Formats: sequence, structure tokens, C-alpha cells
Amino acid sequence: MNQNKPAIGFSCGDLNGIGIETIIKTLSDNRIFEFCTPVVFASNKTINFYKKGLQELHFNSQSIKDFQRLNTKMVNVYSCWEDEVNITPGQLNETGGNYAIQSLKAAVQALKDGHIHALVTAPIHKKNVQSETFQYTGHTPYLKDAFGVPDVLMLLTAENLRVALLTEHVPVGELSKHISREKIVSKLKILNQSLKKDFGITKPKIAVLGLNPHAGDEGLIGKEEEEIIKPAIKEAKQNDILCFGPYSADAFFARGQYDKFDAVLAMYHDQGLIPFKSLAIGEGVNYTAGLPVIRTSPDHGTAFDIAGKGKADESSLREAMFTAIDIYNSRNEYSAARRNPMRKMSGAILARSVDEKISEE
Repeated sequence: MNQNKPAIGFSCGDLNGIGIETIIKTLSDNRIFEFCTPVVFASNKTINFYKKGLQELHFNSQSIKDFQRLNTKMVNVYSCWEDEVNITPGQLNETGGNYAIQSLKAAVQALKDGHIHALVTAPIHKKNVQSETFQYTGHTPYLKDAFGVPDVLMLLTAENLRVALLTEHVPVGELSKHISREKIVSKLKILNQSLKKDFGITKPKIAVLGLNPHAGDEGLIGKEEEEIIKPAIKEAKQNDILCFGPYSADAFFARGQYDKFDAVLAMYHDQGLIPFKSLAIGEGVNYTAGLPVIRTSPDHGTAFDIAGKGKADESSLREAMFTAIDIYNSRNEYSAARRNPMRKMSGAILARSVDEKISEE
């Protein structure tokens, strides 16, 4: 038994989506309690609504209002509301969004207070969460503001591939307005540090994609590569970041060049997400790099079409949970290595071997 296992929080996502179903399915495996103490931010009545349709599962939980009462051998449901909520699986409505944000805000407060060590967020729908108190396009910008950091990075991770996004939910017609040298350098710094601290990679090697077809063909098909992206890569290298490019996105993925790098920085959403979802081995996870806390989520949406039917696949949410646990452990090891000179020395030896391997390629 791991006596230092982390408390992992779960925000429930849209009440009418597949979030709670996937949480119940994931946490019905008692072996999970060997690795973490789960805390679900919702209400007993909400959990029981979905639990009735999954009676074959052994989901053991207790309701708490005080984090001092966490039970390390069962699921803890932190009561965020006592209301009688009208749950309508598959429907996009105000109720589903309102309670999703109540759950999220309670979970984020628990993160800030140190009651949980990491957060796994179930999917929300960007339209029905909008209100006077929540005007964000998703979890990532909300968490950026909630923790007061200057910049964050959306990073998709799987067994064989890590893809980070320079821009997220931006219309294609406006992309060029959102690409700058400063922004690329900022994202590369976050990515480089995250690969070291969160994924245990001593000397990360990062690929940067171009914006235009054929990476601009030296200015013939757009100027962004020559005027913005190449200068940003040069500046990042001056900051001891091992980054290369810009690469033409189609050839980069088609020829398997991503195998030679620890991560890829894509310029926009579909440039990174389409190859990631096509090539990733295992279940993909969305990780928010650059935060002082750990937040992961599955790489799918609310899936209203199958909500409440018992058909939801929990694999991505389960992987998001284990990724959060891995990052928690990696951060602890990284902190220990910074305190211990002998660990630093072994890291330096490893870094030299990486340098030699790169120079040979």
C-alpha cells in the first residue's frame, strides 16, 4: 500500500453528458485505491441517478462536506449542492452547464487549499456554461485566471506522442493575428519546463510546425515562418531550449518524424489534434501545462448522443487519472533531484548521453 498516494479530484462536467458515467465506471475498480484517493465534486443524488443505470458495477462511496473525513479506501463524494436537480441526459440546457461550473469551482478551490493534489475535469459544453461569472471558452483559460499565471499551454499526451497547441479555439480566418514571436517563445518555455518537471525528460527535444503549407516554402506561401516562427525558434535556442523547425505539418506526421522528438508545438487546433487523434497509441489525455497545480482531462467531449445509455467508454478518463498520478510523482522526484546534488549529477550524465545521441543523428 502506498502511504503517500495523492488525493485526485474529479469535476463532474456537464450533468447531462457522459462525465459522471465515466467517473463511476473508472472508480468502480477497487484497485485504484492503491494509487490514489478519489474525490468527486458533485452530490450524492446526482451520482445515484447515473449509478442506477450501472448496477452491475461495485461503486462504493461516502458523502463528505469536510476534507478531514476523506476515506482512503473508497470514493469520496464532496457535496457541492443539495438541490433537487432535474437531470436530462443528452440535452444541452442551462442546468447541465450551471452545475458543471459549481463542481469545477469547488474542485479548483480544493486545489488552491491543498485538499486535493490534482484535478481531472470531465467534459463541459462551451455554450451552456457561459454566464456573468463564467465567460471562458473552456477549462484552460479559466484555470489560467484562477491561478494567476501569465500563460498556460494545452498539451495532448499519449504513449507515443505529445502535441502542444500555440492557439486553441480560434477561428481559422483569424489565426495569423494570434501568432507572434513572443507567444511562441512563451509556449516553448512552458513546454520545455513541463517536459522536465512533469514528464521526467532531462533534455527535451521539441519540434515546431509551420503555419502555412510546406512551412511557407521560404516565403512563397506566407511570411509567418520567415518573419515570426524562425526568429522565435532562434530566440528559444538562446534560452537553452532544444527546439527545431519549422516543419511542414503534413510531411512531419506522414513520415513519422514525431518519433524523434519528445513533443511537438502545433500552430493551431486542428493542425495538432487531427494527427494526434489519428496516430496516438492508447487513450489521449489533455494536460494543462504551466499551472502550479496538476489538471488533466479526457480528450473527448460531452457525447450527448450516448449520455445516460451506459455506452460511454471510460478509457480516456481513466488514463487522465493515471496521467495525473504520474505527473504528481514526477514533480516530487523533480523536486527531490533539485535538492539532492547526487541526483543532479546523474541527470547531467544522462543529459550528456542525450546530446551525444542527437549529434549522431
